[in-house]
Amino acid sequence: MKNFLFVFLFISQFLSAQEASKVWIADQGNGTYKNPILNADYSDPDAIRVGEDFYLTSSSFEHIPGLPILHSKDLVNWTIINHALKKQPPYDAYNKPQHGNGVWAPAIRYHNKEFYIYYPDPDYGIYRIKTANPAKDWSQPILVYPGKGIIDPCPFWDEDGKTWLVHAYAGSRAGIKSLIAIAPMNLEGTKVIGESQIIYDGHETDPTIEGPKIYKRNNYYYIFAPAGGVPTGWQLVLRSKNILGPYERKVMMGQGKSVVNGPHQGAWVKTQTGEDWFLHFQDKGAYGRVVHLEPMKWINDWPVIGLDKDGDGIGEPVSVYKKPDVGKIYPIQTPQESDEFNNQKLGLQWQWEANYNGNWYMPNHDGNLRLYSVFTDSTKNLWDVPNILAQKFPADNFTVTTKLKLIPNPKLKNEKAGLVILGLSYANVFIQNKEDGLYLMKGICEKADKGNPEKDEELLKLSSSEVYLRVKVTAGAKCNFYYSFDDKKYKEIEDEFSAEAGKWTGAKVGIYSIGNQKSNDSGYADFDWFRITL
Repeated sequence: MKNFLFVFLFISQFLSAQEASKVWIADQGNGTYKNPILNADYSDPDAIRVGEDFYLTSSSFEHIPGLPILHSKDLVNWTIINHALKKQPPYDAYNKPQHGNGVWAPAIRYHNKEFYIYYPDPDYGIYRIKTANPAKDWSQPILVYPGKGIIDPCPFWDEDGKTWLVHAYAGSRAGIKSLIAIAPMNLEGTKVIGESQIIYDGHETDPTIEGPKIYKRNNYYYIFAPAGGVPTGWQLVLRSKNILGPYERKVMMGQGKSVVNGPHQGAWVKTQTGEDWFLHFQDKGAYGRVVHLEPMKWINDWPVIGLDKDGDGIGEPVSVYKKPDVGKIYPIQTPQESDEFNNQKLGLQWQWEANYNGNWYMPNHDGNLRLYSVFTDSTKNLWDVPNILAQKFPADNFTVTTKLKLIPNPKLKNEKAGLVILGLSYANVFIQNKEDGLYLMKGICEKADKGNPEKDEELLKLSSSEVYLRVKVTAGAKCNFYYSFDDKKYKEIEDEFSAEAGKWTGAKVGIYSIGNQKSNDSGYADFDWFRITL
């Protein structure tokens, strides 16, 4: 109880200092909410309720810190309270960007007064971390089930004392997919102690079935699993009275006549008042996989997710709906976005492109975030740079403005710092020091993931090392860059850029400071603030 009181007080104090988003709020303030409840790239979400608190985590791939921990009191208003994975093993591998690798679909559970996350790395196997307090430190990862292509784990502690791990397979590594399997674990959940057994084959009816989450209700074992592929699929539910099967199948939710493509993969949660709800993602391309909340009800021991408008037992997503009944009304909260850089730690909205190094930055240097122009070996373009500090797109339409000052090492050339929209292709605007001074530059790199060079263009020579940079993102992920010297009059930079998704992720918006020469010292860039508005 003391731990939960501490968590509640910590979260309450933390949230009181946060400002609600200026670009997307799901809570409509009238007892209803609109989807998506998280209009940002929280791919493969899983969620639980513990007492009166809801916790959510998601895939984080190569981004560090990873495994974001979001908290809510009502399933609609969420904020980030932690990241469970501070650095990603194997450390030598993830000290460099590994786009699309790393943390795939995780599962979060509460067992014996502890929080557990089981997460897959498709190249190494299934890891486990745990904590007594989700807002504080989590344990170091333990490799529970080594192997290539073993993904999407979910632990299950049965009433008979046995412990199981349900999982799927990644065809890119395992050479086969569209299967759900289960393996026995030891009682501590630290090691798989037997061979996996395939319990469902989706090849004929449910291709690419993956992401299983297992529950038990009314003596049935239920496995909720997405099938049919990320942008086009459906939500499937399997049930059996024997954990090893055979399992019956039923489609519980599809797109129907809604505009929400491929609605699937997520979590069933029950409120303290007895209501059932389902969280899932929708793939929105450059915007990433955003999170929706659907009402859920049980009919003849089968769940129906969303609204079944034609009575066929298959629901479809809602766009607006009555908020969950959790017994109380809570204030509006949203995940963190803007940052004044006045704290001694980076805001929880920020992630690096690889395991970070302590010499990359200094927080709150006279009210600035100082990024050092670290030289990185073997980088063909920004796609390969680990020390880019970025965050998710927060809405369909938003504007980012930042104040930047570059202080280069006068003995070095071509140090640069700027604002970037990062994906498989990217665009950026930046300050660069050259032989005869500082220049404002723009750069575009098409198919950056293929190693193509960035194409740069001089915009003007600067008389000051300080500039305001802006990017405006509009529907369809269209990006227009601007600059200013007084934060009042902004000049648009020619050529609109269409943002692209990353590898299994949405595009990100970020800041950076880098150099291209080895030296015993580097320059640096001071970012005064980073603000997201309409």
